[in-house]
Amino acid sequence: MKIAIIGATGKAGNEITKEAIRRGHEVTGFIRNKNKLKTDIKAIEKDIFALETTDLAEFDIVVDAFNAAPGEERLHQTSLKHLSDILKGTETRLIVVGGAGSLYVNQEETIRVMDTPDFPKAYLPTASNMGEAFDTLQKETAINWTYISPAAFFNPDGERTGEYKVAKNILTVNEAGNSEISYADYAIALVDEIENAAHQNERFSVVSK
Repeated sequence: MKIAIIGATGKAGNEITKEAIRRGHEVTGFIRNKNKLKTDIKAIEKDIFALETTDLAEFDIVVDAFNAAPGEERLHQTSLKHLSDILKGTETRLIVVGGAGSLYVNQEETIRVMDTPDFPKAYLPTASNMGEAFDTLQKETAINWTYISPAAFFNPDGERTGEYKVAKNILTVNEAGNSEISYADYAIALVDEIENAAHQNERFSVVSK
């Protein structure tokens, strides 16, 4: 498949890029600085807000791995809205690297992770803006989207085990009682979703085994 990865130089974007290449997909990275690129792929230097429908029309999949800088967390909302707008009415599928803060901690789905007393205040601006962005995305009916939330601990240094468990909206733990997944295993789950299209127009979450 032809895959566009927005934020291909970031931690998640880089792992997703490597996994997609490993499986033989044709990958293009949309990035702000080519000097930060760690993989040998076609790269286009263009800000996410400068992207237009024509930039993404040739791709089967657009992966949104954009990460807002500290102090600019609201960009999680505006960037996802922009991508949704320019993909409306196209056949291109949008897959979003989501957050764990909007997952629920109870079966009734009334209490989110970010609403719990122990949630770190430093992460709340990111979690709340990503949560708002996800709420808006769920109302979109003119695009084909999938939102993938990682476990509570999204481990950049974790190993690539090749295994993961899938859940829906509830924060899930593994057999050791931990809610954790490595970036590498998350990338496997995301590329699996690209290939299998098992969760169209819905959110799912992944946790290590």
